[in-house]
Amino acid sequence: MNEILKQLSQIGIVPVIKIDDVEKAVPLAKALVAGGLPCAEVTFRTAEGEEAIRRIAKEVPEVLVGAGTVLTTEQVDRAIKAGAKFIVSPGLNPKVVAYCVEKGYPVTPGCANPSDVEQAIQLGLDVVKFFPAEQAGGINYIKAISAPYTGMKFMPTGGVSAKNINDYLSFDKILCCGGSWMVKADLINDGKFDEITRLCKEAVQTMMGFELAHIGINAENEDEALKAAKLFELMFGFETKVGNSSIFAGKYVEVMKTPYLGKNGHIAIATNNVMRAIAHFERLGFAFNYEVAKKDAKGNYPAIYFKDEIAGFAVHLLQKK
Repeated sequence: MNEILKQLSQIGIVPVIKIDDVEKAVPLAKALVAGGLPCAEVTFRTAEGEEAIRRIAKEVPEVLVGAGTVLTTEQVDRAIKAGAKFIVSPGLNPKVVAYCVEKGYPVTPGCANPSDVEQAIQLGLDVVKFFPAEQAGGINYIKAISAPYTGMKFMPTGGVSAKNINDYLSFDKILCCGGSWMVKADLINDGKFDEITRLCKEAVQTMMGFELAHIGINAENEDEALKAAKLFELMFGFETKVGNSSIFAGKYVEVMKTPYLGKNGHIAIATNNVMRAIAHFERLGFAFNYEVAKKDAKGNYPAIYFKDEIAGFAVHLLQKK
């Protein structure tokens, strides 16, 4: 898969933007970065789209900016020259797609049925936009048609919202989702960039689904761990379950048989997607302890510790099941 498309997958949500006033482009891009969504699909539906891409690419280079609603090869050239890193179109135009493939430009054409997907495969693509997502049948339709296409990933756009984003992203054939609910035209035109940042942060939190999984306590040895777990059981009715390296008291208290990471123990935070969460936190400047992290059969980290402790506790992310 193209490296740019991999970056979009790590971000998870691609804000789809219609620019009416090019002066709003740079402050909008900065609002996206502040909100944790450093990417944008700027549509060519308005005359300002090309210049907006140019300004974002030049002045806010940390934003992965692409061009949307690209209908011709001439628009492809204009978009790439302006600084677009990827091309998106509402439908599958073989001429446009073949041109992008020949030039080495990442392109995700709109597909809405198996015939479209097979054309995309024939043209050498492994990612397509699914559009209009909700109106065309939503995630259930994608699941129904995707089974024969084992190497194809989808970017649903159209009707995706905070209410259904995780329905899409929970399916392993979804690369990322395009959405506009956090960048509505009236918010942009009215210059409400603080509100856009807030909505982006809210979208990120919804996508990540962070929640406390358990708290780990370091015990000196197995006997001390068992005593502690049994005390929790006696006091609160938390059932004791003995494991290989720790003993759980109920779901939320884990007592380590021997001291592990963290001066006092550890805190596990569950998330919908550990790999996407790692990319998110690394963009924010946080570091991870890769030395003790282990990948699963698919090459993903089911759990990973942050490098730094918080108040004497190591903190790790944990993949939700």
